[in-house]
Amino acid sequence: MKITEKTYVSEILKEYGDIADVMEVFGIKKVSGLKLRKFIAKFITVKTAAYIHKVPLDKFILMLEKAINEKTKVNK
Repeated sequence: MKITEKTYVSEILKEYGDIADVMEVFGIKKVSGLKLRKFIAKFITVKTAAYIHKVPLDKFILMLEKAINEKTKVNK
């Protein structure tokens, strides 16, 4: 899956599962519980998430890609 600024966070969750724990390692605090994250993720794009977390978009996309890579390594 190619992650862009227009990718909805819900698409990432659907494809890779919850990556909040891995994102915390990169300094991104997770939003409450998984149910709330899944609900909010339906309405939030990667660009919006980057803005909310005050991280430059290009850096945020790199963080997401690293988090996905780490999660997929663990699940293998």
